[in-house]
Amino acid sequence: MTSRVVFISVLLLLWCHSRHVLGSGDSGTGIVPSPDRSADGADLLSVGTMVGTHSAMLRQGSTDECDIVMNLSAADRCAFVKATPDCSMEDSFINYLKMAFCLLPPNLTPLTITLCIIWLLILFIVLGLTASKFFCPNLSAISSSLRLTHNVAGVTFLALGNGAPDVFSATVAFSRPHTAGLAIGALFGAGIFVTTVVAGSVSLVKPFTVASRPFLRDVIFYMAAVFWTFIILYRGTISLGETLGYLGLYVVYVVTVIVSAYIYSQQKHSATRSSVQSSTHAPGDTHVPELQTSESDQAPLLSNGSIQEGYDSEYRPLLPYCESTSSILLNSLNPVDSRTWRRKTWRWRTVKILKMPLEVLLLLTVPVVDPDKEDRNWRRPLNCLHLVTAPLVCVLTFSSGEYGLYLIEGQFPVWALTLLFGLFLSAIVFLTTSNDQPPAYHLVFSLLGFVVSAMWISAAASEVVSILHMLGVVLSLSNNLLGLTLLAWGNSIGDCFSDITIARQGYPRMALSACFGGIIFNMLIGVGIGCLIQMFNNEPVVTLEPEGLLTWVLAGSLGLSLAFSFILVPLRCFHLGRAYGIFLLLFYAVFLLVALLTEFGFIHI
Repeated sequence: MTSRVVFISVLLLLWCHSRHVLGSGDSGTGIVPSPDRSADGADLLSVGTMVGTHSAMLRQGSTDECDIVMNLSAADRCAFVKATPDCSMEDSFINYLKMAFCLLPPNLTPLTITLCIIWLLILFIVLGLTASKFFCPNLSAISSSLRLTHNVAGVTFLALGNGAPDVFSATVAFSRPHTAGLAIGALFGAGIFVTTVVAGSVSLVKPFTVASRPFLRDVIFYMAAVFWTFIILYRGTISLGETLGYLGLYVVYVVTVIVSAYIYSQQKHSATRSSVQSSTHAPGDTHVPELQTSESDQAPLLSNGSIQEGYDSEYRPLLPYCESTSSILLNSLNPVDSRTWRRKTWRWRTVKILKMPLEVLLLLTVPVVDPDKEDRNWRRPLNCLHLVTAPLVCVLTFSSGEYGLYLIEGQFPVWALTLLFGLFLSAIVFLTTSNDQPPAYHLVFSLLGFVVSAMWISAAASEVVSILHMLGVVLSLSNNLLGLTLLAWGNSIGDCFSDITIARQGYPRMALSACFGGIIFNMLIGVGIGCLIQMFNNEPVVTLEPEGLLTWVLAGSLGLSLAFSFILVPLRCFHLGRAYGIFLLLFYAVFLLVALLTEFGFIHI
């Protein structure tokens, strides 16, 4: 609840700041508009004056030409946005800068900003909903079909599922020349948020003793990733070898986790075997040795799938019932369970009603395979419909629909060809399968669901980055601040509540492991993949220019929080109590205060 209040408070603060910035921008400062305007809002003389002015300002150190639009008069901003390449936003479906300055009159720009913030909240809901209900289940099905161990699945597929919004947002931001600050702010901001607020909340909810070796391993690897990123930011450039080094470091981390888990299991097995042998050779001793397992290896006696299966078995009909194809389709598209609906509060029902259109849209386009269910979630009419809608989503969301709208030989669009191909596959599957028995190739639908949900997440992340870039331009805020607040909080609040819930259920070690494992994956994969994409599109060497003092405040605060964890936790014998949790929360509050004072110029060099 506290995180939600902080998130909403910052949104209100940004809205009030937008009123102030826009009001001061309309007061007459900037370029005086030309009296003889053309029909589209600016003549050649006005545009030439603006280009000359912004070129002079760029020579003073600015890298994004679009940042100076607020220095112009309100009447000239639309023409400047249309004439400046950096304001094009080609990677998103909507040009939010044109919408802010050209869609409505200048006096209604705060209304446009408010609508964009509401749309930003909806996009965060799409990110969380897609990752939790569609992306993660399909990843679980893929890992089950590949027969991966829990350790391998945890540091690969599970990490990708939990960090999908962060990774996709960072990848999109790093792949664009002028939004890398968003990725840096989001990755560093999320790292500080997770290692202080989330870890501190877990310690407050359930004080516990952390597993020493996994904790030190994760902290050391994360410190190495942060230090590497700090060096690259200090140099200002990153080469192909260094980018591959990010991915290589994560491979080393995965191998270390697997090897350490194997060594631990062997030691535990040998200790158990020796204790059993000693008990059998001891005369008159009938004591059965207890197996010493760490809390992180324990699991509930009943998994969620078995609980749900036992619960659903009470409602199974006594006589066999053959459900029609149309009823299967309608029931599959219903995101509300009537039994769950009756048990929940009115607040949960209100949120559910608001999310229902998004859930129905995702149910229509993303197949989900559940290996825990008897029929593996096979819904014949809906899965056949997925063969039509899923490829369409892929071609229409990839590269903002550029390839989907491409005309083959100038006549036939790619999306129409994809539609015909999907209808052909759907007809074959529908005619060769039944409603009761899933086909042998049903697991292929998990791959399709993985790809389509990844495309949805990528498209939503691209829009989030574009909106935050627009907010940074309009509100005269740095990308770092928007990244460490809105983008980091929007992607991390869901993980925060999940980890606190896991801690309340009695598994605080599992919650803390999820904290560090996820941010290591986000840092290494997000930076590595994002810079690789930019290298393939532009130059072999990517330039990463720090956006002022706030970048170093971010890096220094994250390094300091990790240093505190690396020193204080072993000194406390790896026990995380409520006092340490309060210390972490106070540390984040001080960091946030220093970051805001730095952004608004109260702290400067």
